Amino acid sequence: MESLHAPWRIEYILAPKPKLDASLFTQIAQSPDDVGNLVIARDRSCYALLNRYPYNGGHLMVVPYKEVADLNGLTDNEGADLWKLVRRCTNALTAVMKPDGFNVGINLGKVAGAGIVEHLHIHVVPRWNGDTNFMPVIGQTSVVPEALLDVAAKLRAELGK
Repeated sequence: MESLHAPWRIEYILAPKPKLDASLFTQIAQSPDDVGNLVIARDRSCYALLNRYPYNGGHLMVVPYKEVADLNGLTDNEGADLWKLVRRCTNALTAVMKPDGFNVGINLGKVAGAGIVEHLHIHVVPRWNGDTNFMPVIGQTSVVPEALLDVAAKLRAELGK
């Protein structure tokens, strides 16, 4: 069997994992460095950012500023804001990347695949016909064809219109 390499993952694997008072998403929400944190939009009660370790090009997340573990922790207005930003992001991805469809979902709880259990977030993953090939299926590796900073800049511009 041939080995497939994803060298960008080693940065995450080897990075120290400090005990934090606030979730990574809360830290990003409070940071002024939107470019460095890949934040593409900020709204009243939530924001959107590219996933630094994406499943597909354009994989982003929509996150409430409020650190809650599930949808019950949000007010009706915060929940509506969250889904409105999801809609804006799918529209921006459609304009910029022209996907054939999307996976939009929430992983609630560790057993459901949540990586940051304490802070609800919605994944938006653009999909293209034929994007599932031997790389992710056999090689367990995805190919992201465009640099994250470039994708973030394009989406930021589209969302700013």
